[in-house]
Amino acid sequence: MKNSKMYPWIVVALLWVVALLNYMDRQMLSTMQQAMQVDIVELGKAEAFGALMAIFLWIYGFMSPVAGIIADKMSRKWLIVGSLFVWSTVTFLMGYANTFNELYWLRALMGVSEALYIPAALSLIADWHQDKSRSLAIGIHMTGLYMGQAIGGFGATVAAVFSWHATFHWFGIIGVVYSFILMFLLHENPVHIKVEKLSLTTPKEKKGSLFSGLSLVLSNWAFWVILFYFAAPSLPGWATKNWLPTLFSESLGIPMSEAGPISTITIAFSSFIGVILGGILSDRWVQKNIRGRVYTGAIGLGLTIPSLLLLGFGHSFISIVGAGLLFGIGYGMFDANNMPILCQFVSAKHRGTAYGIMNMTGVFAGAAVTQLLGKWSDGGGLGEGFALLSIIVLVALGVQLYFLRPKTDNMM
Repeated sequence: MKNSKMYPWIVVALLWVVALLNYMDRQMLSTMQQAMQVDIVELGKAEAFGALMAIFLWIYGFMSPVAGIIADKMSRKWLIVGSLFVWSTVTFLMGYANTFNELYWLRALMGVSEALYIPAALSLIADWHQDKSRSLAIGIHMTGLYMGQAIGGFGATVAAVFSWHATFHWFGIIGVVYSFILMFLLHENPVHIKVEKLSLTTPKEKKGSLFSGLSLVLSNWAFWVILFYFAAPSLPGWATKNWLPTLFSESLGIPMSEAGPISTITIAFSSFIGVILGGILSDRWVQKNIRGRVYTGAIGLGLTIPSLLLLGFGHSFISIVGAGLLFGIGYGMFDANNMPILCQFVSAKHRGTAYGIMNMTGVFAGAAVTQLLGKWSDGGGLGEGFALLSIIVLVALGVQLYFLRPKTDNMM
């Protein structure tokens, strides 16, 4: 099957399900606080629940570069399978947790296992898809993350019908079963295997330490530009994930029970359109102009600037929802082209390491902006905070267009 012309798309389909499970398993806990606090009384305090959510982000962030380095040194297939198996097992075991400490350490372990997935998955997809389909393939995979985030939001609904214990059990079992399916259906690109074997025959690679790839990535000036270009939009990206329901509620004067679904559906739907549109446009544009992927990402970032201003200062339903739709489309176009742009400046042997660093930077930027917007929200300035983020995005857009001038679409 791996020699079939359709297999590169089968890889995307297989990993789309893993991406869905990745975000679904991490997200559903955020909706089940009320159901779980009946049995674990510590969860009745917002501080304790916040600590439970934060430990995942901190571990996930710190592990991302390590995960990238590991992805460049070992089989990405088995890394993905193992990662899925471990975090699904953790999800299953959370259904048996009886104390806050048990949940806390299981959540920390989930941060380790889930961090191993993204660098390996995107690197594997980039290997199977070359210039004519790379951005679209990455974009389709990203929709799995959006779908998982949306489905994870229904954790409380499932818990209300059954129980929070059963919810964790069944979601965990699904992931464990799927990890065994991947063992037989997911494969490395044979070309990548040949390159890896060839690289090991050179004296330089034999002497290289585990962190030799890290030093090579950090010595690449273009990577620092890409890192800033990735991190700056991550600020509004995480702001919308964590604070958009509150912003919708305050700006439109509606209860959170209405604002939550409206904001979530708005972003998920428009981001889905954005990654598909950005993927198709980028793959076609790069055939005519080597900077086509850079320009596509720039268009996406450009769309987020007016949307952030509208989110910050708008007060009508049309302006707020319209701004949310515009932001989702723009951010989706940006999201679909991060790894493809990285492939233009970083070799296939070090892409996992590079994306791991990017992932860590994005997560930590998200943690910082989430806390900052919390302070602004207490002071009544949440909307102004969203508007100010447009300045950072504008700077990132200018830096990207001026400095990123690729010479190839696939750095070897």
